[in-house]
Amino acid sequence: MKRILLFLFALGLFGSAAAQQGFKLGFHGSLPVSSETNNAVSLALGLDTGYLFALGEVVDLGAMAGFIHGFPEKFDVGGIDLPSVQFVPLAASARVWPSNSFSFGVDLGYALGLSEGNDGGLYYKPILGYLFGTQTEINLSYTGIETGDAPWSTVNFGILYTFPEDRFH
Repeated sequence: MKRILLFLFALGLFGSAAAQQGFKLGFHGSLPVSSETNNAVSLALGLDTGYLFALGEVVDLGAMAGFIHGFPEKFDVGGIDLPSVQFVPLAASARVWPSNSFSFGVDLGYALGLSEGNDGGLYYKPILGYLFGTQTEINLSYTGIETGDAPWSTVNFGILYTFPEDRFH
């Protein structure tokens, strides 16, 4: 057990993975995966922004904020128009880089509900990322928002750009 812990510690200090410190800006498209979300929206688009600090070469920690807009499902039910669903997630963010191009992590926080009758709720977003190029990442994620009576759940595909900072100034 001690050898495993020592190995993990050494990997964190001397690993060859490249953590991605800096300001991040990304966009994603989403499809609903739960019946509650699918009844309310047909698809969603989101904007993510945040800042991650590199803790060594393998782990990044930081904060993120975003905007999610769910486009209403169109049913022909007597002319009733369903409203858009909107959230502003605010979360702590963590990423682990086991290799130079692959990452996994999670965003965890609270999503503020912006649309009428939407109070928001606990926000969580596990994410897998693949870095192609030096600052551009494509990712696959799941977004869950525990809103009480109608939880929000989507699967997302996105692109994220990191604006690097010069760490030696």
